[in-house]
Amino acid sequence: MDSFRKRLLAGEVLTGAIITLPSPEMAEMFSLLGFDWLFVDAEHSAMGPSEVQAILQAADSRCPCLVRVPSQEEAWIKKVLDMGPSGIIFPLVSNGEEASRLLSLCRYPPRGRRSVGMGRAHGYGPGFVDYMARADSRTAVVFQVETREGVANADAIAQAGGDALFVGPYDLSASMGKTGQVEDPEVLSAIGTAYAAAKSQGLPAGIFGADAHALRGHLKAGFTLLAMGTDCLYASASALHNLSMLRS
Repeated sequence: MDSFRKRLLAGEVLTGAIITLPSPEMAEMFSLLGFDWLFVDAEHSAMGPSEVQAILQAADSRCPCLVRVPSQEEAWIKKVLDMGPSGIIFPLVSNGEEASRLLSLCRYPPRGRRSVGMGRAHGYGPGFVDYMARADSRTAVVFQVETREGVANADAIAQAGGDALFVGPYDLSASMGKTGQVEDPEVLSAIGTAYAAAKSQGLPAGIFGADAHALRGHLKAGFTLLAMGTDCLYASASALHNLSMLRS
């Protein structure tokens, strides 16, 4: 089977959902629904390293998982990569220098300066040699462009050598003084700028949408790495719908 990174770079439309709850059962459930990937959010959730690894153990063999780290600290990056996800997502990337530094922490020497350690990624030891040989080619590195500064430097971020640019429309709208107005013309224009930067380097572009309606326009525009909704949004929407139906 082709790696997630290979499918991403080939331009396949890959639809995922965001996992925010530190529940292996929830991640396992979503991994069985037919999503192409899961976006494991360690930035805005209560998940620590142990919970992230439990999510990967529950879901990753069935459905590729990309982990969004909570910061750009090297310690977090090392921990997550050694858990063996299909990729890593960096939030709030502001410029090309930042992107280049982050990429170097994800690639083993001589391509980068990723630290060498043992963990789930290497089968806890026995698979170490094989993993070292294929890790760089199979681990996707995604940079999030979600601020005014990031959009202004999107070309340089795209040139840093990562595998995709991913737009965070809500943070982007907030940085533009239009919090939550993700369909505002200025916000859409900024999203288009980030998309154009990705395409100029032959990279896939990704974006989050709360539901299918929110993503349709971006899909038609050429975005291929899609994150549709979150686990808690799906659960609450279904509960509210059924409660409303019963009470009516």
